[in-house]
Amino acid sequence: MSSTDTLTPSQTSTNAQVLDATTHANIHDKLARALGIKTAQVNAFVKLYDEGATVPFIARYRKEKTQNLDDAQLRALEKSLNYERDMATRRLKIIELLSTQGNLTDELQTRIDNATSKLELEDIYLPYRPRRRSPAAKARAAGLDIAAQAVLTQNVTPTDALADYQVQSSITDESGNEIEVDFSDIEKQLAGVQAIIVDEWTQALDLLDHLRSSFAKTASIVSSVASEEKREVGEKFKDYFEHSESLARLPNHRLLAMLRGRQENVLGLKIEGENAPFIEKIIKHFEIDAKAPTERQEFLTEAASSLWKDKWRPHIEHRLLTEKRLTAEAAAIDVFANNLQHLLMSAPAGRKVILGVDPGIRHGVKMAIVDAQGHVMLDGEDKPVIATVYPFAPDNKMTEAKVVINELLSTYNVDLVAIGNGTASRETDAMIKEILAANKSLKAKAVIVNESGASVYSASELATDELGNLDVSVRGAVSIARRLQDPLSELVKVDPKAIGVGQYQHDVNQAQLADSLDKVTQDSVNAVGVDVNTASPAILAHIAGLNKNVAQQIVTYRKEHGAFDSRESLKNVPRLGAKTFEQAAGFLRIHDGSNPLDATGVHPESYALVDSLLAQTGKALPEVIGNDGVLNSIDTTALAANDENVSVKAILDELAKPARDPRPEFKTANFREDVNSIKDLSEGMTLEGVVTNVTAFGCFIDVGVHQDGLVHISQMANDFVADPMNRVKPGDIVSVRVISIDEKRGRIGFSMKPEAEKPARPAAKPAMANVTNNDENTSRPRSNRPAGDKRPSKPKRQPSSSNHSDSRSKAPRAEKAEAPSKMGTFGALLQEAGVTKVKK
Repeated sequence: MSSTDTLTPSQTSTNAQVLDATTHANIHDKLARALGIKTAQVNAFVKLYDEGATVPFIARYRKEKTQNLDDAQLRALEKSLNYERDMATRRLKIIELLSTQGNLTDELQTRIDNATSKLELEDIYLPYRPRRRSPAAKARAAGLDIAAQAVLTQNVTPTDALADYQVQSSITDESGNEIEVDFSDIEKQLAGVQAIIVDEWTQALDLLDHLRSSFAKTASIVSSVASEEKREVGEKFKDYFEHSESLARLPNHRLLAMLRGRQENVLGLKIEGENAPFIEKIIKHFEIDAKAPTERQEFLTEAASSLWKDKWRPHIEHRLLTEKRLTAEAAAIDVFANNLQHLLMSAPAGRKVILGVDPGIRHGVKMAIVDAQGHVMLDGEDKPVIATVYPFAPDNKMTEAKVVINELLSTYNVDLVAIGNGTASRETDAMIKEILAANKSLKAKAVIVNESGASVYSASELATDELGNLDVSVRGAVSIARRLQDPLSELVKVDPKAIGVGQYQHDVNQAQLADSLDKVTQDSVNAVGVDVNTASPAILAHIAGLNKNVAQQIVTYRKEHGAFDSRESLKNVPRLGAKTFEQAAGFLRIHDGSNPLDATGVHPESYALVDSLLAQTGKALPEVIGNDGVLNSIDTTALAANDENVSVKAILDELAKPARDPRPEFKTANFREDVNSIKDLSEGMTLEGVVTNVTAFGCFIDVGVHQDGLVHISQMANDFVADPMNRVKPGDIVSVRVISIDEKRGRIGFSMKPEAEKPARPAAKPAMANVTNNDENTSRPRSNRPAGDKRPSKPKRQPSSSNHSDSRSKAPRAEKAEAPSKMGTFGALLQEAGVTKVKK
């Protein structure tokens, strides 16, 4: 499905209202076939969705009605439904316009019905779009259509066809408005006749389809430096200063890199392809070679050339590039959404006392302690437990810093120390480990935490509301501590684009990106659930049925009236109506309230059903929750689901494991203590690290040296890897081997392949030769392409050192890998193109 503009719920509802029952039924059947599900499942979802039910609510509490569609299937169904409704609405409009014009034919109707994208629909309508000021429209208004038809249908010369033409003193369009045109001489009249013929030929849509398909197979995209003065300022796009490759096989990430270069006025882009074969096909289609006399044939041949060069080729180029861009953007958005989901769902450390540490050099190391509930701890004088120490240059107060930190760890029984991974991270980590090693009574463990976006949160309005009594510089330490405690609850407070797990996030459709990330966040939050008595407005806003206003109302009500005692009391919150309560209640948890079910994922609508189950056991609810023996003894054969909404089995499963957290068990990577910077690395070294980002061409690993290294897709496994996301996720702890180091440019190449499988390195080539060697006699290795890809190599392209060297696939094939040292080029696009993350 092609990308399209994101629709708001109101737009979707409006589009649904203008469609008839038959159109709706056809859409539902189409979606069922496309997604491999039953039409009845689509019908059930659509009914609930149009009634205002959210995807998380349908996935969790209406499984019976949708026959167990999960949240991923429902999200795909939601996206496709909105797109198809938008398409159907546009179809109706185009059909209405063509009917009004008298241009609607059975062939056009069939084409419109079979169109699969908005671009295709607009292509069909394009020849019929009113253009009152086009050359053809002006020529028709001037009465040249008669001569044009004569040239098309009669064996006359164009000049003879114009023999009886009378120049009009004034010319008006269909609306009666006077047009300023000049057809006073024969050359202008001939041009007008040719414009009419070309315009009429544009309606040959079958021919246009054939030419577009043929051109797409052979066209190349060519990039070049916009001007000589751009060579220095656009150094990061150096690989694209003189670059050409097949448009059809152009990888998504390279297209986005080129488009970014054009956006920054560094690159010029154009599509190259032949003209002659396509002009010949137009000539053949309209049987121009059979026309007589010779003057007529030459005139129509010129018209055929004009049709291709002036009309169709520019249009085809634009459509092909647009389709490639939309596909690339959709892929980039999917990468971002997948990475964000795994980051949000990463393992929480849980309810522990944590010392958050925001490392720094000149401005000191900022620290704050949060309690098990995530609140900043207070000392005996009710002051926040915060501190700033200056152990590094220029102050070098290491001894004083260790005393302060040791006292904090001892006094407040700290369980974990969360150290941000920015500037001075490893130095701070080493200092704290020295403190822990020197004082055996301390139970704390130091953990490196990704601090991306913490500074954004610190300066936000939300941080001011939550931590208004703390200086902005200290808020980052609190955020880092909370990220370790509960990543989901803290990361929802930051704009996802500031978290740093995206690929070309600023180059894609921002509305689509925001919509996709919002849905991912909503699904993650609802999968875990939130404690309504401790949750921030930021996380509450992502609960099904709630928005920012209602979330704030909940928090305000909680502050004024105290903690909620039951889910039922949520109905007292202003603006939280019955429908909102229905959607949200099951995901809002209340611990130690009046009803134990309020702490589970059982929806209040099923409480009566639970009571009937309890009646069989003769036991109170607290005795049944988590008691598999009692739950398994319940006879459910006589009980039906509550209004066919939630099955009895689903309720029993929830009672057996109430409010089960779907996130993995908390564990941390063990960074080598002797590796603190890129200077400490050596080829062949094996390290443990954390996956920080996954892209189309590999994944980035943090091993604690302030610069993430790249595992290129060809180095992820010995077998073929089609998609890196199928192998690793952000937050995964992996073992990697160093295969290349470029200290000058801060680039590290890793491999996840077993060392025993490492191919022999050719002795004749120095490490990273393909990065630094500019010798024109040095040939470039073959592209690293999937098996079966028969693209020819480009031996004429010479190696160059570049900040975009991964923008062309330069590595050896995975199955015929040469030297691991050649992996240095795969970081080329990274730092400056906005994919990699260079740590502070």
